[in-house]
Parts: sequence; structure tokens; C-alpha cells
Amino acid sequence: MKLTTITQMTIDGVTQGNGGASDEDRRNGFDRGGWAKGAGDDETRAFITEAYQRAGAFLFGRRTYELFAGSWGTAEAMRAHPIGVALSQAPKYVASTTLSAPDWADTTVLTGDLAAAVRELKAKPGGELQVHGSSVLVQWLLANGLVDEMTLIVIPVILGQGARLFPESGPDLALEPIDSRVDSKGVTIQRYRPAGRPQYAA
Repeated sequence: MKLTTITQMTIDGVTQGNGGASDEDRRNGFDRGGWAKGAGDDETRAFITEAYQRAGAFLFGRRTYELFAGSWGTAEAMRAHPIGVALSQAPKYVASTTLSAPDWADTTVLTGDLAAAVRELKAKPGGELQVHGSSVLVQWLLANGLVDEMTLIVIPVILGQGARLFPESGPDLALEPIDSRVDSKGVTIQRYRPAGRPQYAA
């Protein structure tokens, strides 16, 4: 499976608290949650739904897994949505050292050597191994060279606070563009392949 990450972020790179609830993630005094609610037009929503439907399996960090399990995994209306159906039908894997008894059906907690476990999943046939949200996990996957493709869904808002996908100090990475689009509400969708380290001027 091809490992793909799909991340909603602001213009200034914030990923924290993007969901519909303002109090979804209040870590470190963050009080600007729900910034992605209502963003994007019908074409963008269709793009996101179709992405979920391509997945052969899902890989989550613990925090995102628990948010998804408490919404897509339990709310009847969300379970019936095509995204909810895709999530319920595919295997789900969680990278966590603290989660021991997940309630969502068809969930496996990855423990021990995470890099080896992810490589083993990638070696399986079929579809994509998709990572939604889970920004800390995405950072780790990028640093360990395990990402095959990145999709960044950039919402036209600047928050000025919150956890960011790309830390202030971290590894560098060149990206090969695959495609990009902008919708009628100014949301951009950018797809890239990691392409080693950037080239710098001598």
C-alpha cells in the first residue's frame, strides 16, 4: 500500500482544532478551534470523500483516532455517511504506547518498532494506507522517510497560535508537485511526493 497523508491546515501551518467543535483540542491554551468548519465547496468535499473511499487501511495517531472513534465510529448519521462507511469497512491502525483496548471494530494498536510495523503495512497489497490529521505522527513518518504522498488542504485563514504541521526547527524535505487546485471558497488542495533533501546555494 502507498502511504498517503491528508492534512487540513491553515495558511500559517496550524493543524490543531480544525474540527467542528470549538473545544475539540484546547492544549496549551488554544482557543481558536473549529476553523475548518464550513470551509471548501462541494468539489472539495467530494474530493475528500473520494480520498477516504480509496483507502485500503487507515493509520492514526492516538488523539486523532479517539476523535474519529467518538464521531465517525459512533454517531449514527456520521457512520452512514460515505466517509463513515469507508472508515468502518477498512482496517484501522493506531500508533500509540498508551492505548490498550480500542473500542472501534477492526482496530489494531501498533506497539514496539513502529517503523518496522509501518513498513510491514506498506508491503501489503491494495489501496492506500491513509493518515488523516495525526500531525505528530505525520511529522514522525516524514522524518523517517515513510511517506509516499502528501495532500495538504489549506484553508484560507491565519490563526497565529496552535500546533503546526511543520515545526519551527525540523528536518528539511524537497517536494515534487503532483497537482494542485483551488476551489471557489479559496481552499487549495496540493499533492506532493517527498523528493529527498532540498538543494541549497553553494
